[in-house]
Amino acid sequence: MKHFNKLLLGAMMVLAMSSHAQNSNNPWALSFGVNAVDTRASAAGGKNWLDAHVSQAFNVSENWNILPSISYLGLARSIGDNFSVGIQGSINKIDKFVVFDPTAPGHNSSGYVVTNPGDLMYYGIDAYVKYSFMSLIKSKTIDPSLRLGGGYTWLGDNSYGTVNPGAGLTFWFTENVGLALETTYKKSFGDRSVYGDAYTPDSPSHFQHTAGIVFQFGGKDTDGDGIYDKDDACPEVAGLKQFNGCPDTDGDGIIDGSDACPTEFGLAALNGCPDKDGDGIADKDDACPDTAGLAAFKGCPDTDGDGLADKDDKCPTVAGPKSNGGCPVLDADKDGVPDLEDDCPIVAGPASNKGCPEVTQEVVEQLRTQAREINFNSGKSTFNTANVKSNESLDAIKNILKNYPTAKWEVQGHTDSTGGAKLNQKLSEDRAKAVVDLMVQNGIKAENITSKGYGPSKPVQTNKTAAGRAANRRTEVIYVGGVDGMKVNIK
Repeated sequence: MKHFNKLLLGAMMVLAMSSHAQNSNNPWALSFGVNAVDTRASAAGGKNWLDAHVSQAFNVSENWNILPSISYLGLARSIGDNFSVGIQGSINKIDKFVVFDPTAPGHNSSGYVVTNPGDLMYYGIDAYVKYSFMSLIKSKTIDPSLRLGGGYTWLGDNSYGTVNPGAGLTFWFTENVGLALETTYKKSFGDRSVYGDAYTPDSPSHFQHTAGIVFQFGGKDTDGDGIYDKDDACPEVAGLKQFNGCPDTDGDGIIDGSDACPTEFGLAALNGCPDKDGDGIADKDDACPDTAGLAAFKGCPDTDGDGLADKDDKCPTVAGPKSNGGCPVLDADKDGVPDLEDDCPIVAGPASNKGCPEVTQEVVEQLRTQAREINFNSGKSTFNTANVKSNESLDAIKNILKNYPTAKWEVQGHTDSTGGAKLNQKLSEDRAKAVVDLMVQNGIKAENITSKGYGPSKPVQTNKTAAGRAANRRTEVIYVGGVDGMKVNIK
């Protein structure tokens, strides 16, 4: 028996550590401990029924039979609504049998005599239905209860059935371990003692008191989060108690299932999503997440209030129409073409030429006249700087070309037929290039002006006279195209 007690106690401790407990979640309860049998209740005597059955109920030393070992084992299962059903087995030894005999020697002041019926072995098996008041009193540690059941008792060579009303009180130390105290009145409907012998027990009614440890177990917690599946809104995923077992990965107080951004700490007003710039638009929906903006522009600002987001506004600090890229309509040259559409914003020109001036016949004639006045050092491609009229012509050409920033020009070099053809060709190319280089140095775009030498191939007069040869030694500035690069014929 000594070793049995140790093994049973060890098994119960293992069960306690491996189980989770809450009455509503763990349907099974296992209990064990000691029991005491008091036969005083059926010994008659007393002034009335209550006095006869209940007086001296706690006279432990004289009336209680206690086996000094683990002497009862019980198993119960919850059936819902604070009810449970159970079965309990117990063992004891009856060496104190109380008899009411006020005439017998040695009786006490109430007329009771305590005798030893022969150390009779006591065995009991009982089934019951129990009702717990723990939830009604809203307690987490104190658990009062009532029970009603029936059982069968073996006493020595005798056995008999009983009806068992009872009451109990359990103190829960943890969620799964408690101390259970219970008392049961086992009412027998047989004879209390052997006929003719009041000192030999037959089928006595009696009280049985138990004190023991109770463990509750059997709850299912699939995800291991300490919340039982029946109460877990997310039974397959570990979560938190305050969210009924559902997780909150980012810790923002919004469960992952309802969080539009479950891995980023966010705001409840934005379904758990962050808003770095504080404009009320979730970062995931914000086209400008680092700059506070307006919902109408997907979180982007419109600084100048012109109805165009700054990121799409060419002039974000100055209001302007969308048609002009958010910029005010400016026309510096007053030609009726907005600067943003004007390829020549500081030189007036028609819209048909994208705001640039058109090259006229008059301009072409001016350039032709001025170009023919350019004077080079004899036999060379360097300018004769001593020739004032030549210098004035170069300045005039430069100023004219600047007025037509998108027009395309070709500077042509020509010679007379005197001398070798190869030498004349090279000289015409160098002189044309010299004019181009000077124009580029003075602000004409290199891509708008080219040079080409024709040698003596294109005379304008006869090379048989001195005057004709002089006329053939010339430069020309020819208009070769407009904004679109198309050549325009000017006669």
